[in-house]
Amino acid sequence: MIPNSAVEEVRQRADIVAIIGELVALKRAGKDYKALCPFHEERTPSFYVVPSKDFYKCFGCGASGDVFAFVRQKLGLDFAAAVRYVAERSGVDIREREVRDRGEDPYRELYEVNAFAREFYRRQLWEGEGGDVARRYLEGRGVGREAAERFGLGFAPAEWSALRNAAAKHGLDEALLLRAGLLKESERAQEPYDRFRDRLMFPIEDGMGRVVAFGGRVIGPADEGVPKYLNSPETPIYRKGTVLYGLSWAKVAIRRESAALVVEGYMDLVSLAARGIEPVVATLGTAMTDEHARLVARYCSRALLLYDSDLAGLRATFRAGDALLAAGVHPSVVTLPAGDDPDSVVRRHGVDALRRYLAEAVDVLDRKLQILEERGAFTTIEGTRDALDRLLPTIRCTKDAALRDIYAARVAERTGVRRETIEAELLRGVAAGSRGGGRPAAAPRGRIGPLPRLGPERKLLLLLVKARDWIDRAVERLHPEQFGDPALREIFEALVADPELKHPPPGMSPGAATRFEELTGDPEILAQADRIFDDSVRKILVRDIDARIADVDRRLAEAAESEHSRLVLEKQDLARAHRELDEDWRPTARRYAQTGLPRLQP
Repeated sequence: MIPNSAVEEVRQRADIVAIIGELVALKRAGKDYKALCPFHEERTPSFYVVPSKDFYKCFGCGASGDVFAFVRQKLGLDFAAAVRYVAERSGVDIREREVRDRGEDPYRELYEVNAFAREFYRRQLWEGEGGDVARRYLEGRGVGREAAERFGLGFAPAEWSALRNAAAKHGLDEALLLRAGLLKESERAQEPYDRFRDRLMFPIEDGMGRVVAFGGRVIGPADEGVPKYLNSPETPIYRKGTVLYGLSWAKVAIRRESAALVVEGYMDLVSLAARGIEPVVATLGTAMTDEHARLVARYCSRALLLYDSDLAGLRATFRAGDALLAAGVHPSVVTLPAGDDPDSVVRRHGVDALRRYLAEAVDVLDRKLQILEERGAFTTIEGTRDALDRLLPTIRCTKDAALRDIYAARVAERTGVRRETIEAELLRGVAAGSRGGGRPAAAPRGRIGPLPRLGPERKLLLLLVKARDWIDRAVERLHPEQFGDPALREIFEALVADPELKHPPPGMSPGAATRFEELTGDPEILAQADRIFDDSVRKILVRDIDARIADVDRRLAEAAESEHSRLVLEKQDLARAHRELDEDWRPTARRYAQTGLPRLQP
C-alpha cells in the first residue's frame, strides 16, 4: 500500500502538462493547454489542461480529474499503478508499506522460497561460472541484459544440488522447496535433487507480480529423452491452466492496444518484448484454457494467435480461438512461414517483417474456411458435411451475438447449406450440451439471463455500489478471481480501480455494463450492512475453497505416488481454512485476501 503522504508528494511534484503531454498532443491556449480529447472522437478541441489547478477537463464528454485520474483512464491502470507511473516521471521514490500481517498468508513461505530461487538463478546467470553459456545464448537471440533483467531471467547450474545447498545456507526448509516444486524426490537416492539443472530459467509470475513457478529451457539442442522445456509442477499457488506467462508485464500494453498477441513459448515472448513488441502473453506450453481466455478478456476484446503453422499448431490455434470466442474475445490467426516462429521471424527478418504478418491476420473462422478450401473439402457432399461439423463448434461457442450471426451467414454462403438449417444445427448442439453431450453455447454478449437476486456476489456488489466506503474492506477480504461470474468480477475490478465510478468505464464489456447499470438503479434498500458484507464474503470464500478441494481430489485420483503426499498436504491446508471460515471467517478472509490464487473451474 502506498502511504498517503507519498501520494501527496507525488501529486505536488508532478508536472501535469508534461505527463499528459507524453500521451496527448497539447497546444498552449493562454495560460492553459488544449487538445483533441483522447477519450472520445471530436474534430474541435474541447480537452483542456489547467496547470494552475493541476486539473484537466473535457467539455465534450465530461472527463475530468487530476493527473492520477488521467493516467488511470488513459492507460487502464489501477490507482496504485497510476501513482507509481507518475512518481517515476516526477523523480519520487515510493516506499510502499504492507497492509496486512504477512504471517496470516498460508502460502507466504512458498512465495518467499520462489523469490529466493529467482534471485539465486539470476545471480548464477550474471555472476556464476556457468552463466556465460546462457549469456551468449541470450545475446545470440538478441536479448540484452535490460530485457533479461526485466523478465528476471536466470540460469540453473548443472550441479545436482546447487539450489538445495544455497537454500540450506539460508535456513530454508528442504520440505518447503519440495512443496514449491524446486526440488524433486529421487527414487534411487535418499536425498532430493534440484528439479532444474543446466537450463535458462524463466520465473512465472501471477497477476500480482509474485513468482509462483518456473520454466527452464535447455541451452542448445536437447539430448534424446530430455525435454527442451521443463516447467514447475502444480502447487498450492500454481496451476498452469490459470496463469499466462508475461501478463503481469504486458497488461498495460494490452489495454493500451486493445489487443493481445498470444504466443506459445517463453522465448517467443521475451524476444518480441526485447524488440519493443509488448502486448504479448504465452500459454506456458499448454493449450489455452477457458480461464486463460477469461484473463485475456479482462484486458482486451481482440487477440492475434501466433502459433506454429504445422498440424499440431493449427489444432492449438483453433482450440484457442474457440476458448477466446466463448470469453467474448475476437481472435485472428497470424500465419507465419513454415518452420518459423515469432522469435525466428524477428531475429532473421526484423520487427517490420513480423508486423507485416500481423497486418495480414485473418479471422479465425475465415482461416478455418481457407484451410478447408485448400483441402478440397467443399468439392463433395461428404466433404461439405464434414466441414460443417468442423465449423459449427466455432459458431456455437461465440459469445458475441453479432459476430455469431456473421459467422452463421458466412458458413451458409460458403457451404450452400440454408441459414435455417445451420441455426437448427446450432440449437441442437446447445440442447445436447445441456444434457451433458458437450459444452452449451455461451450467452450472447449483452444478453443476460435472470439475475440471482440473492447471490452473494451480486449482494456484495449491490452493497458496494450503494455504500462506497465498503470497497476498501472488500479489497482486504477478496481477490477478483474469487468472483465466479465474469461480469460481476469485471464490475468489482472497476469499482476497486475507481471507487467513485458512476457509469460503466470505457472498455467494460456490454454484459458487465448492463449489470452495472442494473445495480446502480436497483431500488432495494440494504439494512444491516455489516451482516450483508460478512455473509456475502464468507459464502464467496467457502465456495472458492470447496472448488479447490474438489480439484485436489480429482488430482489425487490420478497422481503418481511421488505427488501424493504433496497433494494431501494441500488438501489439509484447504480443509483447515474451510473449518476456520465456519468458525470465524474474518482471519481466514484476510489470509486469503489478494493471494492471486486462481479460481478453479467447477
